[in-house]
Amino acid sequence: MTSTIASSSSEPCRVLIVDDHQIVREGLRLILETEPSIEVVGEASDGAEAVELAATLDPAVILMDLRMPGMDGLTAIEHLQRDHPQIAVVILTTYNEDELMLRGLRSGAKGYLLKDTGRQTLLDTIAAATRGETLLTADIISRILIHTSGPAASPKPSGSLDLTEREQQVLEAAALGERNKEIAARLGITERTVKAHLTSIYNKFGVDSRAAAIAVAAQRGLLPPMDTAW
Repeated sequence: MTSTIASSSSEPCRVLIVDDHQIVREGLRLILETEPSIEVVGEASDGAEAVELAATLDPAVILMDLRMPGMDGLTAIEHLQRDHPQIAVVILTTYNEDELMLRGLRSGAKGYLLKDTGRQTLLDTIAAATRGETLLTADIISRILIHTSGPAASPKPSGSLDLTEREQQVLEAAALGERNKEIAARLGITERTVKAHLTSIYNKFGVDSRAAAIAVAAQRGLLPPMDTAW
């Protein structure tokens, strides 16, 4: 299946690639430039350059490495969340960086990609980020669920962590990577109601994104094992 990344103005999705390894940036650019609905507007080799370019290039999505010299990706995400919250950040990292991945999701990143991910997963994740949604593969969700050792470093929730039965169902479906319309169809409710439940979950968890909510829920044991979900 080919993913088309559309915007309300039918213009290409503007993507900024951030990684300190030139070969990674070039590889991603080669892949993305084969997709007509994506425009690679720039590259950055560290977090500081990424923040600077974000202000001038106005990307819709940033693919952000986490381990970089100078300003790292986590610090850059925090700056971007504060100064350019409209930009969707997708973490770009390797298999042995689970703790950094969790911190990045809690800091506001909209998604997570491994550097050896396939082309279609890359495009699907960017498409989800463009829609303001999060697409996490089952493998990544499983890693989030098992990576719960140590105290949670998530933001303090503004209210109770107790979820209603329907909110729990919506959260578990979101953790499986389902889109709002898919959750609505599964539960027999409207997309607007799904969005309302997600907003309530975010408020209870003290977060502002689906990825961060999943990370917090996983750390606090609120999600079932992947093989028993649904």
